[in-house]
Amino acid sequence: IMISKDKILSPTGAGFALLAGGAMWGFYWVPVRALGQAGLDGAWLGLLIYLACLALLVPFLLLNLRALLAHWKVLLLSGLFTGAAFGLYTTSLSYTEVAKSILLFYLTPVWGTLLGLVFLGERITLSRALGLLFGLLGLVIILSGGGVIPIPRNIGDWMALISGISWAIGTLILFQSKNIPILGQILGFLLGGIFITLLANLVLGAPPLAQSFENLSSGFTLIMVLTTLYVLPMMFLTLWPATLLTPARVGLLLMSEVVVGIFSAALFSGEPFGWREGLGATFIIGAAVIELSSSRH
Repeated sequence: IMISKDKILSPTGAGFALLAGGAMWGFYWVPVRALGQAGLDGAWLGLLIYLACLALLVPFLLLNLRALLAHWKVLLLSGLFTGAAFGLYTTSLSYTEVAKSILLFYLTPVWGTLLGLVFLGERITLSRALGLLFGLLGLVIILSGGGVIPIPRNIGDWMALISGISWAIGTLILFQSKNIPILGQILGFLLGGIFITLLANLVLGAPPLAQSFENLSSGFTLIMVLTTLYVLPMMFLTLWPATLLTPARVGLLLMSEVVVGIFSAALFSGEPFGWREGLGATFIIGAAVIELSSSRH
């Protein structure tokens, strides 16, 4: 069976790529936890991963320097928002409950829908309304066991909420600037993530990075290399679709992270998986099916 390039580069192909990227984010906790067990303080995890990815990309960035400089303004702007989104989200996990971080970040489709109404002239159709309803209902069902209500109550909650808004704005900028090369998108993402994570760690008084290195185990280097090689394709599958899909659709399809995350946590770390998780996952999968079957981009 032959699959044409146009099929792969179509909004439908981008949608499936984003589902795959979200699934990879769902496994992201595995290397992050391994790095934590190797002795790296959680507050610096994101920063070190971003720096490692940037170092690996330096030769490719130098070869494409002229093309990247042609888009430097958009790259800095989009990167500030997309990188800040995951920098704030990662940091929020150290300052609030994981369930609240997920819920507050994945209000993203709501912000994406509002941005689409204002800046893209979108209308809230029946399929979009159903997609939003299914996705948010699935989240609430999965994370309702502890009576979690997504209302910001501490600094970690606010970082998670702002991260979702920032991601929606960043994907709007990417959608409106379709000619940005993927290498530039990743560069912007990394620089934004580095800047915001550094700023957050300094403001929140995280322990010095040198102190975190003191207790690292011998397996740290291997884990770091494997993590970097995992994160780069994950970034590609998350950022490239944002140039073809509207912010609301990006937010909804990225919810595949939640489904894969709860399944993988149940399989590999013994976390509970029962009727509530299964029902919530079904609703989130339903939201993705509605979005992919819709004719809108």
